Amino acid sequence: MKVRVDFELCESNAICMQLLPEVFEVRDDDFLYLLTDEIAPGQEAAAAEAVRRCPLQAISLED
Repeated sequence: MKVRVDFELCESNAICMQLLPEVFEVRDDDFLYLLTDEIAPGQEAAAAEAVRRCPLQAISLED
């Protein structure tokens, strides 16, 4: 499973980073970065929650 972020929509509010810090990181420049686009086994529920809780629906998952 891969994660995608629409950086045109993303506000870098860090909700996703709180849920899955191994994948998402908001740095000191206040921009969101993907540390990896691969969702590891066991991270699927947290990734789905990040998609659900993104206020601007900027995050999606692909098989």
